[in-house]
Amino acid sequence: MTSRSRYLKVEALARVEGEGALRIVVDQGVVEAAELHIYEPPRFFEALLRGRAYTEPPDITSRICGICPVAYQVSACNALEQACGVELDPPLSDLRRLLYCGEWIASHCLHMFLLHIPDFLGYPDAVALARAEPGLVEQGLSMKKAGNTLLEALGGRAIHPVNVKLGGFYSVPDPRDLAPVAERLRAGLDAAVRTARQIARFDFPDAELDCELLAAGHPERYPIETGEIHTSSGMHFPATDFTRHVVERQGRHSTALYATLDGRRYATGPLARYTLNFPQLSATARQVADEIGLGSACRNPFRSILVRAVEVVYAMEEALTLIAGYRRPVRAAVPVRPRAGTGHGVSEAPRGLLYHRYDIGADGLVRAAEIIPPTSQNQAVMEEDLRRAVAANLDLSDAALTALCERTIRNHDPCISCSAHFLTLDVVRR
Repeated sequence: MTSRSRYLKVEALARVEGEGALRIVVDQGVVEAAELHIYEPPRFFEALLRGRAYTEPPDITSRICGICPVAYQVSACNALEQACGVELDPPLSDLRRLLYCGEWIASHCLHMFLLHIPDFLGYPDAVALARAEPGLVEQGLSMKKAGNTLLEALGGRAIHPVNVKLGGFYSVPDPRDLAPVAERLRAGLDAAVRTARQIARFDFPDAELDCELLAAGHPERYPIETGEIHTSSGMHFPATDFTRHVVERQGRHSTALYATLDGRRYATGPLARYTLNFPQLSATARQVADEIGLGSACRNPFRSILVRAVEVVYAMEEALTLIAGYRRPVRAAVPVRPRAGTGHGVSEAPRGLLYHRYDIGADGLVRAAEIIPPTSQNQAVMEEDLRRAVAANLDLSDAALTALCERTIRNHDPCISCSAHFLTLDVVRR
């Protein structure tokens, strides 16, 4: 038996938030291993939270990610409010959902236009895309700005909003303050529909996720800020039961943890959310999905960009509906008094389900914290996608194989810093 090593190096993975390495082992034409090495140092947020006041996790955990800070704030609030036995006033729940719509819009547009579309149009990066197709990039940035404007109006600023607190907000806007936001969203909705139609003309390789799907669900509306957990096998369970079904383990080659659902590989994110909740989309979003050929379910990771486009249409429309029905709440927040107990909270970050658990003492201090982000939940699925992609394309050159691996990873829009980045590729052939 002979062996040959090929080393393909990229100093930092293009168009993915983070860096790491991939090791492929091929024996007699069979891919024996496809390992995504996440080598960033652990960030220890769960340990940092121990001993802190019960009011602090929403602000501290929002610093885990500059792209999805609202997701961390909302999951933290959901868990802590449950532990303290508090429910939001309905107008405050609507405001929280409205804020989250802004994050979905901004995050999805960033991924689609600056990270993912260059793959389909053959450009090395967003700068080259902007030179060749300035109108397309301007359209995307304008849509992202609509999301940022909403985040600023409700959160105080677009990056790491400062207006969110347990029980609601520090202050709530006057309805007149949201009028210019609605104007930008109306223009953004038209652009979002146009974007979905443009992206639908791309060439999508054949692929399919061969695993369980997991997402939040709600009987009346598309899941964003909360919900019960649903799976493609038909299971339904509350956030309190999440860790009874989802178990994490340490892999030897990754500082991020792997997660399994009752011992099985599973995926969370836009494909899972869309496939499990299609009927709860708005009529406009369902119409656009039908027009671009998505149907009521999608398991092709390369077509995830289409699902994100439909979700942007939904988030724009949902935000406009919430603004149209907005009346200034009588109070900006519900009082939240500390009590000893445990709280569990989930929300649907743009990249998938985000789980938080907090144990609180009678003194109001955090005794323990657990955070399970979507990227670590998807790590095993990403490795399986890589294994399949490499197995089907072993005849590619080093450069082409590296590009395919990077593209496969970008389908999942990983935020690898949240889970503990890509790509040094080491292929060993035997």
